[in-house]
Amino acid sequence: MARVVVVSSKNPVKIEAARQGFELMFPGGDGFDIRSLSVPSGVPEQPFSDQETLDGATNRANNARAAEPDADYWVGIEGGVDDSRHDGEAAAAAAAAPPVRRESASGGAGEVDGSKAAAATGRGPIESFAWVVVIGRDGRVGKARTAAYYLPEETAKLLREGMELGHADDLIHGRTNSKQRTGSVGILTDDAVDRAGYYTQAVVLALIPFKNPKLTFN
Repeated sequence: MARVVVVSSKNPVKIEAARQGFELMFPGGDGFDIRSLSVPSGVPEQPFSDQETLDGATNRANNARAAEPDADYWVGIEGGVDDSRHDGEAAAAAAAAPPVRRESASGGAGEVDGSKAAAATGRGPIESFAWVVVIGRDGRVGKARTAAYYLPEETAKLLREGMELGHADDLIHGRTNSKQRTGSVGILTDDAVDRAGYYTQAVVLALIPFKNPKLTFN
Protein backbone atom coordinates (compact mmCIF):
# COMPACT_ATOMS: atom_id res chain seq x y z
CA MET A 1 0.00 0.00 0.00
CA ALA A 2 1.27 3.45 -0.89
CA ARG A 3 2.43 5.51 2.05
CA VAL A 4 0.47 8.71 2.56
CA VAL A 5 2.37 12.00 2.55
CA VAL A 6 0.47 15.15 3.46
CA VAL A 7 1.96 18.41 2.19
CA SER A 8 0.79 21.38 4.22
CA SER A 9 0.18 23.63 1.22
CA LYS A 10 -1.88 23.79 -1.95
CA ASN A 11 1.05 25.38 -3.77
CA PRO A 12 1.78 23.02 -6.71
CA VAL A 13 5.51 23.77 -6.50
CA LYS A 14 5.72 22.54 -2.91
CA ILE A 15 3.59 19.49 -3.67
CA GLU A 16 5.85 18.52 -6.58
CA ALA A 17 8.99 19.08 -4.51
CA ALA A 18 7.68 16.75 -1.82
CA ARG A 19 6.79 14.13 -4.41
CA GLN A 20 10.22 14.26 -6.04
CA GLY A 21 12.03 14.22 -2.71
CA PHE A 22 10.24 11.15 -1.37
CA GLU A 23 10.58 9.26 -4.65
CA LEU A 24 14.30 10.01 -4.82
CA MET A 25 14.94 8.84 -1.27
CA PHE A 26 12.60 5.84 -1.31
CA PRO A 27 12.37 4.52 -4.89
CA GLY A 28 10.39 1.41 -5.74
CA GLY A 29 7.88 -0.27 -3.49
CA ASP A 30 4.28 0.85 -3.54
CA GLY A 31 5.19 4.50 -3.92
CA PHE A 32 3.54 7.43 -2.22
CA ASP A 33 0.09 8.92 -2.12
CA ILE A 34 0.81 12.66 -2.05
CA ARG A 35 -2.00 14.72 -0.58
CA SER A 36 -2.21 18.42 0.16
CA LEU A 37 -4.16 20.80 2.32
CA SER A 38 -3.92 24.41 3.41
CA VAL A 39 -3.07 24.98 7.06
CA PRO A 40 -1.92 28.08 8.96
CA SER A 41 1.78 28.70 9.42
CA GLY A 42 1.44 30.75 12.57
CA VAL A 43 3.94 33.29 11.22
CA PRO A 44 3.57 36.35 8.94
CA GLU A 45 2.94 35.81 5.25
CA GLN A 46 6.55 36.83 4.68
CA PRO A 47 8.77 35.34 7.40
CA PHE A 48 11.68 37.70 8.02
CA SER A 49 14.22 35.67 9.96
CA ASP A 50 15.71 32.20 9.97
CA GLN A 51 13.86 31.24 13.16
CA GLU A 52 10.54 32.63 11.97
CA THR A 53 10.86 30.62 8.76
CA LEU A 54 11.71 27.40 10.61
CA ASP A 55 8.79 28.01 12.97
CA GLY A 56 6.49 28.39 9.98
CA ALA A 57 7.60 25.08 8.45
CA THR A 58 7.30 23.31 11.80
CA ASN A 59 3.85 24.74 12.48
CA ARG A 60 2.65 23.73 9.03
CA ALA A 61 3.83 20.15 9.49
CA ASN A 62 2.24 19.91 12.94
CA ASN A 63 -1.02 21.43 11.73
CA ALA A 64 -1.13 19.02 8.80
CA ARG A 65 -0.68 16.12 11.24
CA ALA A 66 -3.55 17.42 13.36
CA ALA A 67 -5.77 17.69 10.28
CA GLU A 68 -4.81 14.33 8.72
CA PRO A 69 -3.67 12.13 11.66
CA ASP A 70 -3.81 8.86 9.72
CA ALA A 71 -1.07 9.77 7.23
CA ASP A 72 2.47 8.39 7.33
CA TYR A 73 4.35 11.67 6.83
CA TRP A 74 3.57 15.36 7.13
CA VAL A 75 5.62 17.98 5.31
CA GLY A 76 6.00 21.67 6.03
CA ILE A 77 7.82 23.93 3.56
CA GLU A 78 8.25 27.60 4.39
CA GLY A 79 10.13 30.19 2.37
CA GLY A 80 11.67 33.15 4.16
CA VAL A 81 14.14 35.99 3.96
CA ASP A 82 16.68 37.42 6.39
CA ASP A 83 19.28 40.16 6.59
CA SER A 84 20.01 40.10 10.33
CA ARG A 85 23.11 37.94 9.92
CA HIS A 86 24.72 40.54 7.67
CA ASP A 87 23.87 43.87 9.23
CA GLY A 88 23.91 43.74 13.01
CA GLU A 89 23.98 47.51 13.38
CA ALA A 90 20.91 47.93 11.21
CA ALA A 91 19.09 45.23 13.15
CA ALA A 92 19.97 46.89 16.46
CA ALA A 93 18.78 50.26 15.22
CA ALA A 94 15.55 48.69 14.00
CA ALA A 95 14.78 47.46 17.51
CA ALA A 96 13.86 51.04 18.41
CA ALA A 97 12.11 51.73 15.12
CA PRO A 98 8.37 52.50 14.86
CA PRO A 99 5.97 49.71 13.87
CA VAL A 100 6.24 48.36 10.33
CA ARG A 101 3.20 47.22 8.38
CA ARG A 102 3.50 43.67 7.05
CA GLU A 103 1.12 41.38 5.26
CA SER A 104 -0.42 38.76 7.50
CA ALA A 105 -1.02 35.12 6.59
CA SER A 106 -4.68 35.96 6.03
CA GLY A 107 -3.76 38.49 3.36
CA GLY A 108 -4.43 41.61 5.41
CA ALA A 109 -1.98 44.03 6.88
CA GLY A 110 -0.86 44.28 10.46
CA GLU A 111 1.73 46.05 12.55
CA VAL A 112 4.74 44.45 14.21
CA ASP A 113 7.01 46.26 16.63
CA GLY A 114 10.45 47.49 15.64
CA SER A 115 12.34 44.69 17.39
CA LYS A 116 10.42 42.02 15.47
CA ALA A 117 10.86 43.94 12.22
CA ALA A 118 14.62 44.39 12.57
CA ALA A 119 15.37 42.67 9.30
CA ALA A 120 12.52 44.42 7.54
CA THR A 121 13.83 47.84 8.42
CA GLY A 122 17.54 47.15 8.04
CA ARG A 123 19.64 48.14 5.09
CA GLY A 124 21.86 45.09 4.77
CA PRO A 125 21.64 42.64 1.86
CA ILE A 126 18.66 40.31 2.08
CA GLU A 127 18.97 36.59 1.39
CA SER A 128 16.19 34.19 0.46
CA PHE A 129 15.92 30.55 1.56
CA ALA A 130 13.41 27.99 2.82
CA TRP A 131 13.05 25.44 5.61
CA VAL A 132 11.60 21.95 5.19
CA VAL A 133 10.28 19.96 8.15
CA VAL A 134 9.10 16.35 7.82
CA ILE A 135 7.31 14.55 10.65
CA GLY A 136 6.84 10.79 10.55
CA ARG A 137 4.12 8.63 12.05
CA ASP A 138 6.70 7.23 14.50
CA GLY A 139 7.45 10.73 15.82
CA ARG A 140 10.72 11.06 13.96
CA VAL A 141 11.43 14.59 12.68
CA GLY A 142 13.69 15.67 9.84
CA LYS A 143 14.68 19.26 9.07
CA ALA A 144 16.73 20.87 6.32
CA ARG A 145 17.39 24.36 5.01
CA THR A 146 17.79 25.14 1.34
CA ALA A 147 20.74 26.97 -0.11
CA ALA A 148 20.45 30.74 0.27
CA TYR A 149 20.85 33.43 -2.37
CA TYR A 150 20.87 37.21 -2.29
CA LEU A 151 17.99 39.26 -3.60
CA PRO A 152 18.50 42.39 -5.71
CA GLU A 153 18.10 45.71 -3.95
CA GLU A 154 14.97 46.47 -5.98
CA THR A 155 13.29 43.47 -4.36
CA ALA A 156 14.84 44.06 -0.94
CA LYS A 157 13.44 47.59 -0.82
CA LEU A 158 9.88 46.33 -1.29
CA LEU A 159 10.37 43.64 1.33
CA ARG A 160 11.58 46.22 3.83
CA GLU A 161 8.41 48.18 3.12
CA GLY A 162 6.33 45.14 4.07
CA MET A 163 5.62 43.43 0.74
CA GLU A 164 5.70 39.63 0.43
CA LEU A 165 8.45 38.25 -1.84
CA GLY A 166 6.12 36.70 -4.41
CA HIS A 167 4.21 39.95 -4.82
CA ALA A 168 7.46 41.90 -5.08
CA ASP A 169 8.71 39.56 -7.80
CA ASP A 170 5.47 39.91 -9.74
CA LEU A 171 5.65 43.70 -9.54
CA ILE A 172 9.32 44.02 -10.50
CA HIS A 173 9.45 41.35 -13.19
CA GLY A 174 5.96 41.69 -14.64
CA ARG A 175 4.85 38.20 -13.61
CA THR A 176 1.60 36.79 -12.25
CA ASN A 177 1.55 34.43 -9.26
CA SER A 178 5.23 33.62 -9.74
CA LYS A 179 5.50 32.00 -6.31
CA GLN A 180 3.41 29.10 -7.59
CA ARG A 181 5.57 28.75 -10.67
CA THR A 182 9.31 29.31 -10.93
CA GLY A 183 9.56 31.56 -7.90
CA SER A 184 12.21 34.17 -7.24
CA VAL A 185 15.02 31.66 -7.71
CA GLY A 186 13.70 30.70 -11.15
CA ILE A 187 13.31 34.31 -12.23
CA LEU A 188 16.81 35.29 -11.13
CA THR A 189 18.52 32.22 -12.64
CA ASP A 190 16.41 32.20 -15.81
CA ASP A 191 15.15 28.76 -14.70
CA ALA A 192 18.61 27.25 -14.36
CA VAL A 193 17.23 26.50 -10.89
CA ASP A 194 13.46 26.33 -10.60
CA ARG A 195 11.56 26.53 -7.34
CA ALA A 196 10.48 22.88 -7.30
CA GLY A 197 14.03 21.65 -7.82
CA TYR A 198 15.30 24.14 -5.27
CA TYR A 199 12.92 22.74 -2.64
CA THR A 200 13.38 19.11 -3.66
CA GLN A 201 16.98 18.94 -2.47
CA ALA A 202 15.95 20.21 0.96
CA VAL A 203 13.15 17.63 1.12
CA VAL A 204 15.72 14.92 0.37
CA LEU A 205 18.00 16.23 3.11
CA ALA A 206 15.12 16.43 5.59
CA LEU A 207 14.46 12.74 4.93
CA ILE A 208 17.96 11.66 6.03
CA PRO A 209 16.74 10.56 9.50
CA PHE A 210 14.06 8.40 7.86
CA LYS A 211 16.57 6.90 5.43
CA ASN A 212 18.86 6.00 8.33
CA PRO A 213 16.51 4.79 11.09
CA LYS A 214 19.28 3.02 13.04
CA LEU A 215 21.15 6.29 13.55
CA THR A 216 20.30 8.97 16.11
CA PHE A 217 19.43 12.49 15.02
CA ASN A 218 18.64 15.20 17.56
